[in-house]
Amino acid sequence: MAKKQTPKNQHERTRVDHATEIAEDYVEAIAEFIEEQGVCRVKDLAEYFAVSHVTVNRTVARLQRDGYATTEPYSPVELTSKGAKLAKDSRRRHEIVLSFLVAMGVSEVTASTDAEGIEHHVSPETLSMMEAFISKAHR
Repeated sequence: MAKKQTPKNQHERTRVDHATEIAEDYVEAIAEFIEEQGVCRVKDLAEYFAVSHVTVNRTVARLQRDGYATTEPYSPVELTSKGAKLAKDSRRRHEIVLSFLVAMGVSEVTASTDAEGIEHHVSPETLSMMEAFISKAHR
């Protein structure tokens, strides 16, 4: 039997989701840069997220602290196996949410923007139902 959601634990989950949002976005971007260019540098992330190098350096330091990435001064940013898994899982969630929104008739542009936020807050149960909906829509 599923645990009944109360206002307290609903907000608690949202806070936890918010705490991992930036890490998920960054590891996903790092993985994409490495895939496309073979390397990811701080300047790439600063341009991609339209933030300062200082902001990127602080975020990358947190990723290192949490075991998602490694780097040295003036060196590329690399993902650990933990970071690569988080990037893969984040990308998968994003693709499912995006496909679901498009299957519902949302325009690609709007669906792409909305998926960026929804992907961080969707529960495994809802994600599974989105996948089932997509499968039925493609039959």
